[in-house]
Amino acid sequence: MYDIDTDARLYSYSDKTILKRLMSYAKPYIPSFILTFFLMILAVALQLFEPFLIGESVNIITGDEMTIERLFGVVPTLAPVLIVFASSVVLAAVFEYLQTMVLQKAGQSIIYNMREEAFTHVERQDIEYFNKIPTGKLVTRVANDTQKLNEMYTDVLINVFRNLFMVVGIASMMIVLNARLAALVLIVMPFIVLFSIIFRRFARIAYRRVRTNTSRVNGFLSEHLSGMKVVQIFNKEDDKHREFDEKNTELKNAELRQLLVFAIYRPTMYMLFMVATIIIFYYGGMQVIAGTITAGTIVAFYNYLRRFFEPIQQLAEQLNVIQEAFASSERIFAILDEKPTIHDHEDPIELDDVRGEIEFRNVWFAYKENEWVLKDVSFKVEAKESVAFVGATGAGKTTILRLLSRDYDIQHGEILLDGIDITKIKIANLRSFIGQMLQDVFMFSGTIMSNITMREDSITEEEVRRACQYVNAHHFIEQQPNGYYEKVRERGNNFSAGQRQLISFARTLVHKPRIMILDEATANIDTETEEIIQESLKKMMNIGTMLIVAHRLSTIQHVDNIIVLQQGEIIEQGDHQELLRQKGHYYQLYKIQYEDQ
Repeated sequence: MYDIDTDARLYSYSDKTILKRLMSYAKPYIPSFILTFFLMILAVALQLFEPFLIGESVNIITGDEMTIERLFGVVPTLAPVLIVFASSVVLAAVFEYLQTMVLQKAGQSIIYNMREEAFTHVERQDIEYFNKIPTGKLVTRVANDTQKLNEMYTDVLINVFRNLFMVVGIASMMIVLNARLAALVLIVMPFIVLFSIIFRRFARIAYRRVRTNTSRVNGFLSEHLSGMKVVQIFNKEDDKHREFDEKNTELKNAELRQLLVFAIYRPTMYMLFMVATIIIFYYGGMQVIAGTITAGTIVAFYNYLRRFFEPIQQLAEQLNVIQEAFASSERIFAILDEKPTIHDHEDPIELDDVRGEIEFRNVWFAYKENEWVLKDVSFKVEAKESVAFVGATGAGKTTILRLLSRDYDIQHGEILLDGIDITKIKIANLRSFIGQMLQDVFMFSGTIMSNITMREDSITEEEVRRACQYVNAHHFIEQQPNGYYEKVRERGNNFSAGQRQLISFARTLVHKPRIMILDEATANIDTETEEIIQESLKKMMNIGTMLIVAHRLSTIQHVDNIIVLQQGEIIEQGDHQELLRQKGHYYQLYKIQYEDQ
């Protein structure tokens, strides 16, 4: 099975490629980023000035013995410095606020667009794609991984530049204050760079493991929560708990390895900070005693040093987030780069309407290479004709219906709609003429009304009511406390299988299809409900072309033509009475089902 977490291509994205693609999403918001960058420079510049003012304040206060006269002299001298200091703090806070607001708005817009693109791309994938990839992993990609990118855009991206600017600015201010002391302090820089490079390498690996294992846990949860009824029926709770425990343990270990990398890096940075602090107080103290520098300079230096390591440690955290964002980006791009195998013709045809004439000409099809499900199948269905497909499981009945709506493409032959090859018709246009009623009716959260209209605003309530009356669904819907606006719980589990099937009939009918497909639509229905559905089917046969797959032969006795399949080939054709007279394969199937009557 294809796995987006272990796909070899997943790890072929270079940092440069990832960064380039991420920046392409930010391109429309460049003015916002420029404004944010400008506000950031102003805020940082003011913050760089603050330690210098603190040092000057110390120089003003220290010195000769404090007398009343000197106190009055200190106050007028210190007042302007304090006013400038307070003003710089306030202005820096204002610039920080404006920067945050502008950046958050741009960042949220970028993530909104990315989620839209990811969801739209997934929507356009073919059916085989969803058979290969667990739903939980797709949810993780579209929801969780884009959230990791949100933090990068709204917090990390601009702050990386801010912290780099802060580091350069502080280093420059320290050199201006005392070049020799600055040179001694900055001797730790090569070690900072070395440890950061090592950290970056191990952090990337650690984050990949975390995201991979998170995806596996989500995939397991999605699958097993949906199938919990089966798990409980077969008393497999303990087995599934052990499976989950294994995956959860792998995720925990991956998280611990990630924390270990960061736990080593931060204390290393703190150790270097303490080394630089010792240098300042030892060498600087000696210089103060010698009278070559002032105490205020040492205070300013210490404040600059503290602020120097703050952005460096923040850079470590931001590298953490960037590595996580890059790991998430790889998975999002792996989805976006997965192209549908079913796609439109270079110059697709768009039809305004169709009669509903269907023809299969020498069709060969296999899900896996050389394992033929259909072998040279040919038949024709006239417009508004009803045709049923009968045969053992695996004979190719459902496959024929899937091929008509281009869920898959055939390997050989042609499938024609009104004489036009369906591969030349735009896929969305082709499917707009086809209504499908399946054995497992899926209902979305919302109301009965929204499930029938599929939130199509052009469909009126009167049209919905007429469709429901036509398919015999109106009676049970009206009995609901809120009628057509009764709430639908998850997967429609507050309705019986027969009720869900009748709602699906109304859903199909209200969208005015020219071709209707029923795939085992009555397989799970009780006898009483089946009679209601049989009556509905008879009415619907007058609307357009109808293709039916059914194991219950009672469902198809009134169709115009019955095609009997065996191992991917047509072995019999005709109406119900004709096939019974032939006493062939269909006759044997009918005899088995009704031998007790």
